[in-house]
Amino acid sequence: MLLVARYVIPVSAPSIENGAILVRDGAIVEVGSASELKTLYPNEQTKDFGLAALMPGFVDAHTHMGYSAMRGLINDAPYATWKILIADKEKLFTSEDWNDSALLGSIEAVRSGITTVADITKTGASLRAAQQIGLRGIFYREVGTMDRHAVNDELQAAFSDITDWRNSATGLQQIGIAPSALFACHPRIFEGVAQYAMDGTRVAMHLAGSREEYEFIRYGSSPFSVHSVEQERGYGIDVPPWLATGVSPVRYVLNWGVFDVPNLLAIHCVQVDDVDIETLADLEVSIAVCPRCNALLGMGVAPLTKFRKAGIAVGLGTDSPAAIDSADPFAEMRTGLLMQRATDKSHSFIKAAEMLEIATLGGARALGIDDLVGSLEPGKRADIIAVDLSRSNQAPTHDPRQAVLFTANPGSMMMTMVDGEILYDGAHKHKVDVDRVIARSEEMRIKLRM
Repeated sequence: MLLVARYVIPVSAPSIENGAILVRDGAIVEVGSASELKTLYPNEQTKDFGLAALMPGFVDAHTHMGYSAMRGLINDAPYATWKILIADKEKLFTSEDWNDSALLGSIEAVRSGITTVADITKTGASLRAAQQIGLRGIFYREVGTMDRHAVNDELQAAFSDITDWRNSATGLQQIGIAPSALFACHPRIFEGVAQYAMDGTRVAMHLAGSREEYEFIRYGSSPFSVHSVEQERGYGIDVPPWLATGVSPVRYVLNWGVFDVPNLLAIHCVQVDDVDIETLADLEVSIAVCPRCNALLGMGVAPLTKFRKAGIAVGLGTDSPAAIDSADPFAEMRTGLLMQRATDKSHSFIKAAEMLEIATLGGARALGIDDLVGSLEPGKRADIIAVDLSRSNQAPTHDPRQAVLFTANPGSMMMTMVDGEILYDGAHKHKVDVDRVIARSEEMRIKLRM
């Protein structure tokens, strides 16, 4: 198949005006001028998108698709309050609810141009949803407890699930492990995860994500203090396991070996200093930043330009739909760019092309899959999207990368392709009943609001 459009944005190379991409057997064969490729392949089926941009699909470097039906439940609350209230809502979900909620998130991802997700889940619902929709992704089995007596049982349950998930995964999905947030994990969880993942299993962990977490780790004082956790979330811990450490979250985690694993993705890293950044760079830790969630919940602003200057691989995540209400990589890019320009005191001026790279190839690098996806290059898998640039607010288009970042939105999506299969082209092409899933989400909404 020959995909043709006014613009092709390879990300790893300059944009091509009047370009084309040759796709065969799920892979990109050639990228170049439309006239040349049409001449070379006159009998190839052609799909012409007109005044649009063909580009690699977005890599959502951090999400929780299982929470999609919880969007809009908790409004105008800071992170710690939001987290505690959402934990209460989780208790109302059945297995069927988790599955349909994750399907809702997967449907929205495809509709928004996301072709790869890095999803943290304890139920496995997001993995099952991705398999049904046809999404590529890494799915991390979450594990955590503050009760040291329960650590071994929790770890063994996670390891068993990972084995089962790997047996069911298609070639599009990889399985990893994710310790829960620092305020919900006994240190032995980190030790157990580190030992398990030394074989190359991918690890993701929330780290230095909020002021509340920072104060809990360093001072032992925040809404995540043990007494508050016992009262509000019912952990029922008999002996308080927490003493103030006097160090940052990054330096705390250094004690437990998890930084030694070969494929570690740290999420957020908002509350970090220069020493923390140097440590993360030296240990070759990748980072997923989530600008909208961090701003909405008052978590802070990740020093994105400092990460990049330090040589850290950085991707862009949408985080939980229960916080930001929509999986919108366009809004995520714009928010991230504007926040960096407004707050960066180092006089680094992040450009639109850089942010577009972070949302695609940067995310692929952070996840360790940039040999497969993230840019339009021969040999890579055909994860491609088409973005409409024909609207009045986009005319005239001088730079397609600027137009995509500043003027496009999920409504601009013309096509989403994963591994050469078109999953959306104005209508959903997968086999999931979208109307049924939306109806189920309304049922869940009524239950959750009670």
